[in-house]
Amino acid sequence: MKKIIGQRSAISVLLGFLMVFGACGDKETEIGVQPVNGSKPGPQLTIVSGSENKGLESLVREFARKEGADIRMAYMGSVDMTLMLAEQGAAMEYDAVWPANSIWITLGDRNKVVKHAESIMRSPVVLGIKKPVAERLGWTDREITISDILEATEAGRLRFAMTSATQSNSGASAYLGFLYAMAGAEEVLQMEDLNDPRVQEKVKKLLSRVDRSSGSSGWLKEALVDHYDRFQGMFNYEAMIIEANQELVQKGREPLYAVYPADGIMIADSPLGYVDKGDPEKAALFEKLQAFLLSDRVQEEILRQGRRTGLIGIQVDKVDKAVFNPAWGIDIERIISPVPTPSEPVIREALELYQTVLRKPSITAYVLDVSGSMKGRGINDLKAAMTTLLDSDQAKRYMLQPSPKDVHIIIPFNSAPLRGIRAEGNSPEVLGQLLGFVQDLSSGGGTNIYQAAIKALEVISREENVEDYFPAVILMTDGKSSGAVGELQAAMSRLPMGSDIPIFSITFGDADESQLREISEISVGRVFPGHDLVKAFRNAKGYN
Repeated sequence: MKKIIGQRSAISVLLGFLMVFGACGDKETEIGVQPVNGSKPGPQLTIVSGSENKGLESLVREFARKEGADIRMAYMGSVDMTLMLAEQGAAMEYDAVWPANSIWITLGDRNKVVKHAESIMRSPVVLGIKKPVAERLGWTDREITISDILEATEAGRLRFAMTSATQSNSGASAYLGFLYAMAGAEEVLQMEDLNDPRVQEKVKKLLSRVDRSSGSSGWLKEALVDHYDRFQGMFNYEAMIIEANQELVQKGREPLYAVYPADGIMIADSPLGYVDKGDPEKAALFEKLQAFLLSDRVQEEILRQGRRTGLIGIQVDKVDKAVFNPAWGIDIERIISPVPTPSEPVIREALELYQTVLRKPSITAYVLDVSGSMKGRGINDLKAAMTTLLDSDQAKRYMLQPSPKDVHIIIPFNSAPLRGIRAEGNSPEVLGQLLGFVQDLSSGGGTNIYQAAIKALEVISREENVEDYFPAVILMTDGKSSGAVGELQAAMSRLPMGSDIPIFSITFGDADESQLREISEISVGRVFPGHDLVKAFRNAKGYN
């Protein structure tokens, strides 16, 4: 049965339990194309990179100035690079790819267009937790296993954040480490390990203890630093733990302590590869850039930034211990035995298993602007964006398909919240009802994002066992709102989980970005540019 959310009525439940398994897809976290050496004329090269490489822009800029070249970088989730490579090959708009891990090139480069891929740096994915927590757990002077982490979370002594395994490499690396450790795999992870109910149950329990998800490793680090009191720790790159600690120390905060799981650690190898389009001038410029980044001087500079260079073992005499700080648990002398990279079919199956079975389910409230200014293109783009998430085939393509336990809430609004709908599950019937509701939306009236967001928080707060879900509000608007952010803050204070529900905002048209940034700040959310609404909704959904 279908339930409608009235403006004043309580919500009820909708049935639906069929599981939808799909092919591997991806999601993007593009920050935008940014000139690295301004508009200087010269040979051009465009690089699509993981956001964790933003710290290396200054080195690319130095090379570009030296060569008189125009080198531009765009930032995208490693997982989405796989989709771009697979679907476009050499026709993609970028000349080079720089994901966090070679596995994303392996999964996507079906036509073998990526040439000369070389690892620029390495960083293990570790658990960074507040040092008092590590000390209470007795983790500062002994080897820690994935089972130890599970035991601590089940006892309520530890909570941690991590990125989504289907949207970000750090999350995928942590998750594959969990599977490997829980399977007790002596060699590489196999398909039978994924199908083992005991392995699935253990990994599901561990993932159920994640208290915050994200689609970006860099954003997760920033969220922890900016909202320190709301986090205990995170799985992330060792380099991100170091960056977080440098910022925390500057703010007078206690730094995180790095825990290296002895039986489930993967290493990001950050390969830079050329997309061969038959242009010898671009190929020559790429090879020069790669040689520059791999030169001894630049490798030493990268090392000073907290990234490991060379093989995973570091030359201790070259390390600045103020960066690789032993007091932060950073262990440069540890012999790291990384989890062997599984085969391509096993990786694909593992990611699908994560998205549809093992991850913590989500409650997502879509708060959609249907004011008069959305008439025409706006309302049509909105419907197309929601179709991407609610159409089974499109959702699978981006690895955003819902699980049987996911809860979907849609609240349209103009000058006030309008009649909405709530549904649970991932059956074609359930998704079809939601999509039909969206397709019937029409535009008209004014804009009040605050009352609509409050309505969403109230609806989510009434959900049973809400603590067992990732709750989130995805708010899309194209205008300046009446009302004030103080109304929303008051509601967040009075609702049981009000301050724990992030609000991810999407700007469109003439939306007042300052209003949305205020909302994101108080809710530990994020603002996504909506010049491409389909892409923006995919990005936002990847955070819960």
